[in-house]
Amino acid sequence: MELLHHQQRRTTSVQWPEDVDRRLNILVRAATAAGERTSRAELLAALVTTAEAQPEQLALLLHRYRGLPEDALADDAGRNDLPHVRTPGPRRTTPT
Repeated sequence: MELLHHQQRRTTSVQWPEDVDRRLNILVRAATAAGERTSRAELLAALVTTAEAQPEQLALLLHRYRGLPEDALADDAGRNDLPHVRTPGPRRTTPT
């Protein structure tokens, strides 16, 4: 049996508020705390596949999101209870 998460990959560019991006990092850290080894992309894929394709439900989600105050995710900044996860990509080097 072929699994969905093994299908050919497609790159998607997403632009969203910085706090939403930080929230995704928090969710990855929370999954890691539960023993999962995952990535931002895999977590987004899991969230998308579990969303119901019901017009009214999606409209409600959009209305809720659009009505969130600017500081809605402010509590995420202090999540020291979750493990830190090293993100892939270029690493900063210190000048010698």
